[in-house]
Amino acid sequence: MENNINEIDKNLLNEITDFDKIKSGAYNIRKNGQGIERKVTENINIVTKKDKPGIDIYIKENTKFEFVHIPVIITESGLNDLVYNDFYIGKNANVIIVAGCGIRNDHHKNSQHDGIHRFYLEEGAKVKYIEKHYGEGKGDGKRILKPVTEVYLQEGSSLEMESTQIKGVDSTIRETKGELGKNSNFVVTEKIMTNGIQFAKTIFDLKLNGENSSTHVTSRSVATENSKQYFISKIYGNSKCFAHSECDAIIKDNSTVTATPEITANSVEANMIHEAAIGKIAGEQIIKLMTLGLTEKEAEEKIINGFLR
Repeated sequence: MENNINEIDKNLLNEITDFDKIKSGAYNIRKNGQGIERKVTENINIVTKKDKPGIDIYIKENTKFEFVHIPVIITESGLNDLVYNDFYIGKNANVIIVAGCGIRNDHHKNSQHDGIHRFYLEEGAKVKYIEKHYGEGKGDGKRILKPVTEVYLQEGSSLEMESTQIKGVDSTIRETKGELGKNSNFVVTEKIMTNGIQFAKTIFDLKLNGENSSTHVTSRSVATENSKQYFISKIYGNSKCFAHSECDAIIKDNSTVTATPEITANSVEANMIHEAAIGKIAGEQIIKLMTLGLTEKEAEEKIINGFLR
């Protein structure tokens, strides 16, 4: 792997995943629109798509506690990378999938990655999906990310998704769609931080179709300076089900956060809850930490880091 990965690449990979752990299981590394490294295992196969850019990942039934890493890095300014990745998770499998994108842009043209990930979980399958997004670089070209995640859960399956965007992304529109079958469960934890004039928009569109299906969506965000964030959550209870959506945000300076909840009960047995809280850091929190010897700035940073943990 080292022959195709330089120090800049390693640093980007370490921001979105643990570089040393990539080798422990199946993986596919994509750089500047091309696959550069791949490894498959006895239970996990990765196949290049023939009709469009991207890969198909096949995980055998009853596969237990294996890892799949599919990071993307972009170091070429002006590149617009589009990729389609489909995951087929076999019956009763239990795996961890680590994805994400790191962009370094040192020049004047915009660099963008659009990753469309679709998950098909068979009966009883369990997946933990970790996705991190990160940007850096000295150029004034923008770093743009537009991830789309689609989840299709069959009876008794579950997917836990952790999505994190903490630094360096100028613009992002994040879409998550899901269709949940009987006794399935979808848990999402999202963390976003924006500053400067950055823009972030999150859209959830989930359909709880199966009896006793459930979802819990949690979004935590911090907006500072002149950045703008939008949170849109649409959840449809089409049967006996449970849904809980919550958006918590901290705002500073001239930033704005807009939360738009939409929960629709199409069954009298649907139990659906939405909560939203947006506000600045409480002054008493800062004062309490300052009495312990922290400066005001250090106190704010500690509160923010704890909030996004």
